[in-house]
Amino acid sequence: MKRHEQWMKDKVNEIQDMVNNPPHYTHGDIECIDAIRAALGPEGFKAFCRGNVIKYSWRCDHKNGVQDIEKARWYLTKVIEEEQRKTEK
Repeated sequence: MKRHEQWMKDKVNEIQDMVNNPPHYTHGDIECIDAIRAALGPEGFKAFCRGNVIKYSWRCDHKNGVQDIEKARWYLTKVIEEEQRKTEK
């Protein structure tokens, strides 16, 4: 990749939060993660999130480095939130 193209890509990533709120996962008022939670239910959603923790941890040394580790943490936080929600009921 040319240096200018890489610089532009880096600038876009600085502006957009590609871990906590990637723009390609929101259409209208619905975020993809909320649709997945609704479709899978609490247990299915936790399994989905755990699978993503494994995926992002597995590939971090070969793809996006720290960003993948942050995504793994994001999904692990979702698992924790689901567990806390369960115990609060």
